[in-house]
Formats: sequence, structure tokens, C-alpha cells
Amino acid sequence: MRNVHFHRHGGPEVLEYHELPEPSVGPGEVLVRLKAAALNRSDLWVREGWVGLKLEMPHIPGGDGAGVIGSLGAGVEGPAEGSRVVVNGNLSCGHCEFCLAGQDNLCRDWHLLGETVRGTYAEAVAVPVRNVLPLPEGVDDHAAAAAGLVFLTAWHSLITRGRLQPGETVLIIGASGGVNTASIQVAKLAGARVLVVGSKPDKLQLAESLGADGVIDRSLDENWSKAAFEATGRRGADVVVDNVGAATFAMSLRAARKGGRILTVGNTTGPKFEIDNRYIFGKHLSVLGSTMGTHRDFARVMNLVFEGKLRPVLDRTYPLSQARSAQEYLASGQQMGKVTLAIG
Repeated sequence: MRNVHFHRHGGPEVLEYHELPEPSVGPGEVLVRLKAAALNRSDLWVREGWVGLKLEMPHIPGGDGAGVIGSLGAGVEGPAEGSRVVVNGNLSCGHCEFCLAGQDNLCRDWHLLGETVRGTYAEAVAVPVRNVLPLPEGVDDHAAAAAGLVFLTAWHSLITRGRLQPGETVLIIGASGGVNTASIQVAKLAGARVLVVGSKPDKLQLAESLGADGVIDRSLDENWSKAAFEATGRRGADVVVDNVGAATFAMSLRAARKGGRILTVGNTTGPKFEIDNRYIFGKHLSVLGSTMGTHRDFARVMNLVFEGKLRPVLDRTYPLSQARSAQEYLASGQQMGKVTLAIG
């Protein structure tokens, strides 16, 4: 099968477009012949590598995908071959105490497709049958692939972990990335008032088009936490969504109201930073970590996508053979929503 892979960590130049054997399908698994895959920041980090990361080389990136069922492994009775599906990239064992309790993203043997196992930058991928969801007619493959990881992340963090309530104010740090555009929509669907911090007029306009009630241009005011405080009537935000990390976390703490919640769902600018603990105990803040989501979350949020109540923002599509250019574009920070790959 044609795929994009790398034999060593490094920059975009390590990506190769070649043939590798098609993955074998084990018991309880299905082979998905992919039509579309979506890029995520994690693809860049895996390619670059980090201390302790051990991969079977060559490694295929990619955590999101959509396509058709190609074949069924032993013990699988459905879905039918040829049926359209979207892939949930969160891989769990299915039998540890967390999986049995419905908390499969806390699985003792959890993996993310494309991170520690071969992923979706390929013509085919094998996954457990519980990791595919039927794709209704009329839902585009690229839209489905683009929605999977980011809407799951947004839903689990805001609804499952953050317990967002109607009428609360949510402050989202970042205006145009996949998780941020998904978080704006999920928060609005939950009945919240949404404020967004961004850096460019076109990105802030995108946030407003998705329902943001107010935007803050951090390029005009580096102390955007003060602007957020003023925008909430000098009360602070009930919930702050921060997937930026080192560059923003200190101001996220300052922007939250007393008794507020900080949802940390990523660290695009780095994972290590100092925290002024006075904000946490002095304001009775709760800092909630959230990674991906459960199978239940995936089905719930993707059905909202299928119904048109949530919509992935698509920026541009590259052929699979041009995955290197796609990753370079994602790394540039210019994207307005999701970048996808056309396969087959």
C-alpha cells in the first residue's frame, strides 16, 4: 500500500512516500481503506520525537481518518464490507478496570493512532471494530476525518471533564486551530458565552463566524488576561480552555474567576513552565487535565457533527504524496481550521 512514513526522527525532510505491506487484520479488528486523513499537531511532535518515545520503524503518522471497510477480522460480524466509516484514533485494551468503567481514555494500555502505533497517512489501517463509527450518506470523508480528534478533545474537556453549564462564560486561548474552533462550537451548543483570544484579524473573524460572543486581539494588548477580566464584567471566566501551555498558562490563571476551572488540553508552546500557586489556592481554582475522550464521547459528538449541529472547519487539502508540504503548512501556524490529506 502507498503511505507516508519516516525511518528516523527529524524535520519534514524525513517523510517518505513509498510502499509498505498492507496491515494484517487481527481478531476483533477491521481493515479501513482510507479516503481521507487529517493532520494534527501531534503528527509534528511524533515526527520530531521526544525523550523516551520508542516506535516501530518505519513509522506512519496520523490519528484521524475516514474511508470504507475493506475486510473483517475473526469474530467481527459487522459493519459490512464497503460501508463508510470514520475512525476513532483512541486505542484501548477493552478489559482493564478503566475500560470496563467506560473510561477507556484512561486505559492502562492506551495508545493514540499515529503516535505510538502506525496511523492514517496510508491507503489502509487496521483498528479494533469498536474504533469505527458508521458514516451517514451526505457526510464528506474529509469533514469526518477532520472532526474526529478535535471535536472529541473539545467535548470531553468541556462537557465530560469541565461540566460546562448554560450561562457560564468560557475563555478559549487561540482562535483558528482545530481544537479551538471545535471548542467554540461545543461551548456555544452547551449554552455558554464564549470569549476568544487570538492574534490576527482573519483568525478572530473566523472565531466570530463560529459563534464567539467576543474576541480579544493579543497582538494589540499583550496583557490579554486584563482584557478578558474586563470583558467578563471584572468577574473572570468560569472556564478557561488552554491548549497552548508555556506561553499562556500564567495569564489563563489570572483570567479565571474565583472558583473557576482551567482546562489544560495541550501544550503547543511547550509543556514546562512556572506556576504562581497563589492564583490557584487564592482563587480556589481547579486545574483539570483532559486527553482525547471515551468511545461514548466520540459517538455523541460525532453524531452532532453528522446532524450538522457542529461543523469542522476545513482549510485546505493535499494529496497523500504531498504530506510533507501539508506538515510544513501546519507548522507555519497559518492554517484556518483543519488540514487534510486526500487518499486513493
